Amino acid sequence: MLTAFLESQGPILKTYQDRGTAVTSATYCHILQRELKPAMHSKRREKLSKEILLLHDNARPHTAAHTLETLKQLRWEAMEHPAYGLDLAPSDFHLFGPLKNGTVKTIFM
Repeated sequence: MLTAFLESQGPILKTYQDRGTAVTSATYCHILQRELKPAMHSKRREKLSKEILLLHDNARPHTAAHTLETLKQLRWEAMEHPAYGLDLAPSDFHLFGPLKNGTVKTIFM
């Protein structure tokens, strides 16, 4: 399973879990503390002095009390995710939109 952390300048971190391994709050918090924070420090050092805002879906590992406490310790914030709806998927606008635009330009150039 792939867990990816992206921002407007590109990917910050991609982590993989073994097949059949469940993502729990403990494993997600481990990724935040032991992998994402050092990746932010090395790739986007200037962002650490600013507010870090994560966009999660409403999956249990993202909304668990342990995860919320970890985010509080890191002084990071998670955006509220709207109820699921086909017209409300943020990834359609922030991830797939630029990807689609780049693909269309490549095909027709």
